[in-house]
Amino acid sequence: MDAIVNFLTNMVASWGYTGIVLLMALESSFFPFPSEVVMIPAGILVAQGQMSAVLAVLSGIFGSLLGAIFNYYLCYFFGRSLIEKYGKFVGISEKKMKKFEDFFEKHGEISTFSGRLLPAIRQYISLPAGLAKMNIWRFCVFTSLGAGIWVAILVALGMLFSANKALIDEYLHYIVIILALFVFVLCSIYFYKKRVKS
Repeated sequence: MDAIVNFLTNMVASWGYTGIVLLMALESSFFPFPSEVVMIPAGILVAQGQMSAVLAVLSGIFGSLLGAIFNYYLCYFFGRSLIEKYGKFVGISEKKMKKFEDFFEKHGEISTFSGRLLPAIRQYISLPAGLAKMNIWRFCVFTSLGAGIWVAILVALGMLFSANKALIDEYLHYIVIILALFVFVLCSIYFYKKRVKS
């Protein structure tokens, strides 16, 4: 595993910020792989003085947004039939797509923010947003905010624990749980306020 981390760190170092943007765009679109393998090595490079923390985070956010917009417009222009026909080739079954749609329908626009904080939903929450033809500017803002939190956490982990992968894994596990609880509380408050207004 250390060899893989070293390889990815070297790859991010070679490609620089452009590499972060490209890899995170792929991670956020139909070619999902863990964003941890991009942003944690970026954090390691920040700790080594080879990258700027601010530029690394901004590159990660921009890449995530590009991939999300790609997914959004696929569904915006081509509809659900495209996913039903080709989704299976990239791991999106009808059952899984239904879950994404239900999540978006239940949590509305806030799901484009909260969904970026949840594993397995992060890459695909843009699809139902495109189907629902959510306002693109609001989509970009909510997506960037959610992606920004996640990207910043990964960069911070790489900076703080670059020499200890076991610690990174341990803290990442706790962070995912905390974020899931945060999303639950956020959505509960959102719907309570919505109910009170109506």
